[in-house]
Amino acid sequence: MTGVAETKTLRRPLSIAALLGLGLALVIVVAALFAPYLAPFDPMRMAAGPRLAAPSAAHFFGTDEFGRDLFSRVLLGGRLSLGIGIAAVVSGIVIGGLLGLVAAFSGRIVEAVLLRVIDVLYSFPDTLIALALVAFLGPGIENATLAIAISLVPFYARVTYGLAAAERAKPYIEAARLAGIRSGRLVCVHVMPNIGQSLIVMGTLGFSSAILSAAGLSFLGLGVQPPSPEWGAILASGRNYITKAPWILIFPGFAICLTVLSFNLIGDSVRDLVDPRRRGRP
Repeated sequence: MTGVAETKTLRRPLSIAALLGLGLALVIVVAALFAPYLAPFDPMRMAAGPRLAAPSAAHFFGTDEFGRDLFSRVLLGGRLSLGIGIAAVVSGIVIGGLLGLVAAFSGRIVEAVLLRVIDVLYSFPDTLIALALVAFLGPGIENATLAIAISLVPFYARVTYGLAAAERAKPYIEAARLAGIRSGRLVCVHVMPNIGQSLIVMGTLGFSSAILSAAGLSFLGLGVQPPSPEWGAILASGRNYITKAPWILIFPGFAICLTVLSFNLIGDSVRDLVDPRRRGRP
């Protein structure tokens, strides 16, 4: 009876929040992928319309201070923002995950040293780490992506270490070691499948933070550089026209909010599905 009940619980339909998040994310990702075909104008083209023109049938989101079509720039900006977020999160999970696994399955000295280094880095806000790295490396899309990825490493390293340490204490790990299985195979075959779901959830939730960090760096002039269309950079260019042409800030800001909301909803829903303590909740 317990197995049947658990199977029914695992197969329950997705919540409204999950469906909403998936729908929004799908629209955003498809719009970003096909942005060059959906954009009615070249996002770099100046004087595509009158300067600071309000939204109209010709320019759905209006134009900016150079007469560039804002709808086209927001579409293409989604490509850059999503690309930076994906690259930063994947890199952060890979590097942080490796450090966490090494700390969990190495000797006491290596574990202690790695944990102290991770703790020191984790004590600083990730935004501060990203700002310091970009200030050192210089502005640009590659450096911004690298800085955001490195700023996420301490968090994912800590999470991975906690999950791996919990698995390390279980009886099957001791049995595998007594059977002569080496640490490398033990981690790849037994540990990673058990902690992979949690890392995916954390990566989904961390994607929203990466998007915000990328937009923040670009807004400060340390990320994607003009005239490249990126949501944070578009916000920065329109801040001087907040009263005269507020649509320059409204539409890219709304795109950021929708993206963060959609992936947060997806992350929360995936967490509910993979966490046994939440499966029975309505």
